[in-house]
Amino acid sequence: MKARSVRRREVLGALAALGGLGLGGRVFAAPPSEAGPRLVTILLRGAVDGLNVVTPYTDARYYQARSSIALAPPGKEQGLLDLDGHFGLHPACAPLLPLWQSRRLAVIHAAGSPDPSRSHFDAQDFMETARPGEREASDGWLNRALRAMQSRQPQVQALSSGPTLSRISRGDERITAAMLGADGGRRATVDQPPVAEALAQLYQQAGELSGAYREARQTRERILDDLQPADAMARASLAQRRGFALEAAQLATLLRRQAELRLVFTSINGWDTHVRQGGAQGELAGLLDGFSQGLARLATDLDSLLDDTLILVMSEFGRTLRENGSGGTDHGHGNIMLLLGAGVAGGKVYGQWPGLDDAALFEQRDLAVTTDFRSVLAYVGERHLRLSDKQLADVFPKAPPAPAGLGGLLKA
Repeated sequence: MKARSVRRREVLGALAALGGLGLGGRVFAAPPSEAGPRLVTILLRGAVDGLNVVTPYTDARYYQARSSIALAPPGKEQGLLDLDGHFGLHPACAPLLPLWQSRRLAVIHAAGSPDPSRSHFDAQDFMETARPGEREASDGWLNRALRAMQSRQPQVQALSSGPTLSRISRGDERITAAMLGADGGRRATVDQPPVAEALAQLYQQAGELSGAYREARQTRERILDDLQPADAMARASLAQRRGFALEAAQLATLLRRQAELRLVFTSINGWDTHVRQGGAQGELAGLLDGFSQGLARLATDLDSLLDDTLILVMSEFGRTLRENGSGGTDHGHGNIMLLLGAGVAGGKVYGQWPGLDDAALFEQRDLAVTTDFRSVLAYVGERHLRLSDKQLADVFPKAPPAPAGLGGLLKA
């Protein structure tokens, strides 16, 4: 049978998708490397309600402000899971409780951005560039972190989950984008033999860019191959997983099989709970159930690799203290961050708790921010990724020093 000719628009479409191959940046070989620190960053897009994830159940103001969505104290029916006598964990997060009890999981409360924006798009951009208020910022902090790590170990690689690079991953260094979840391992137009051959011919005479294309293609092929279940048992196991639990299994597989993969970014949508948020049951509970099962599964599947892997969870801002007239919450300010895995001194809520009194609220409506998210990122960069002071200043410019409330969060 004669090979199908490639239409010009297919090649152009595939070229547009080459951002997913990561053609920018320098060209490095990628042989297997020794063990080293890994960072998995998860962004909960839409602004998760941290006050109903890690709840200050001893604060009467919490219950006064949330007549229909407040969670019952520990010991009550469908009540919170007690963490420390003051904070409780949403019952839908029960899969995470063993990680807390084994001191692998820590919470930072009242964390967030100093920028007051309540725009999802702006706040997510600021969190992904680590440059609050700087709308012209173009490169993401994960890309800058990759540059810093490659200065010591050129073979280090990074992955961004999705069809194209998220803002956090954009910049001068090459980061591969790949679909995970239900679409994980599926070949796109850019992977079809006629298109791939046309692109190879197009880049053949392009000098250094030709080498970048070949390496990007090889990296993508390794990722797509590794996302395929190894055997019937693995296929059956994956078939039983849905949502983030499936993506978590795929992430664990990639991290186990690719020693050079050190930085990973993924995001989960749907946390904008303006309507029918619910308490122990409802929209938020359903989201938390899937997320918690996936995060716990990721920790389990990583097994001993969790000793070198730090998992960081954040969201662009929190939600209002008071519930609205639709049984939900609106865009707020302070929120939670979660850290799990390598070096975490867990089983503790870190940060300075400002309280929920009117005088303590941001703009008299939201949980205040007492820990700048950039301080947490820079702390992780220093203690886990082992970045120098100069590198930290490049990766997280203008990050304030870590507050006393973070002391001891990551073991030296």
